[in-house]
Amino acid sequence: MNGIGEGIGTAIEGGLLGRAVEPDAGPVGDHGHTHVTCANCGTGFTGNFCPNCGQKAHLHRSLAAIGHDIMHGVLHLDGKLWATLPVLTFKPGELTRRYIAGERAKFVSPMAMFLFTVFAMFAVFQMVGISAPTDLPSGMFGTESASPFQAEVRQQINALEKERADLPAASPRRKEIDNELKGLNLVLDKNMSGPGALDDVSFSTTGITWLDEGIIAKWKKNPSLMLYKLQANGYKFSWLLIPLSLPFLWAMFLWRRQFKAYDHAIFVTYSLSFMSLLFIVMSIMSTIPGGGGWAFLLFAIGAPLHLYKQLRHAYGLSRYSAFWRFCVLLVCIQIVLMLFVQSLLVLGAF
Repeated sequence: MNGIGEGIGTAIEGGLLGRAVEPDAGPVGDHGHTHVTCANCGTGFTGNFCPNCGQKAHLHRSLAAIGHDIMHGVLHLDGKLWATLPVLTFKPGELTRRYIAGERAKFVSPMAMFLFTVFAMFAVFQMVGISAPTDLPSGMFGTESASPFQAEVRQQINALEKERADLPAASPRRKEIDNELKGLNLVLDKNMSGPGALDDVSFSTTGITWLDEGIIAKWKKNPSLMLYKLQANGYKFSWLLIPLSLPFLWAMFLWRRQFKAYDHAIFVTYSLSFMSLLFIVMSIMSTIPGGGGWAFLLFAIGAPLHLYKQLRHAYGLSRYSAFWRFCVLLVCIQIVLMLFVQSLLVLGAF
């Protein structure tokens, strides 16, 4: 029996099962490491990682390994995330300063953190039912009043245009939808020009052709679709908040030459990541009975406090210096949000 046990142990450690995981495994070297040939670059070595390309010596072949790769590759859920989240939440200035100073291996990079939190935020919004309304009446932005028949036709047009917006450019379904839209628009135009139609309704214009015929006309014609596009573009172009914020932050430190644009970019990206996490928590809290008030209180206290702490400790400012910059930054945030919404409105017209 002892001989059988030793034989099984040998097979597991360095025999058939071991070579099933590491096809080119060789004899066991010093310190218990097996001498292997890297399957990626062909370098022979002894240890856990290839010294030439960095690939692991132990190659996993299991469903659990696939699950780990999915979680790591898609959501970046690795050890860095759990090391980053507490510092980002409670010591944002320290995280910003340490990352800029070169402590990169410990923390999730700002852009990776931003993309992950924005993705998670919009996913949670969909789960809890926070989305743009899809049943807005066409006349709410100044168009003529519609009959029940016209409202039904417009509703069909809205649904088809939303479906078309989500289809790839090469999809044959887009052509079918275009033909259906032509027919529905023709029916709607004939109905609008019939008896009782308000043909003399005039709309306020700006005098700018592309604005009147593009953005304003589309909002008047189909506000539900434009809100849908606004929400979708808000997710896809959320990164625009970073370059829009940089000039304002740079101006507040214009005479502090030691701070570069890169430092400001790290500050903004980590700050936006935390705000996304804050909105996730708020949206979940709002689903609890009576949680809406607590969610608002959390935002009213947590958002400015986090911004002040990050501003002060990231740049090493005194209380007075951090406070006046914080007040200016609150105004700048309103301007950035206005510019961001205007950018989304323009993008939604195309």
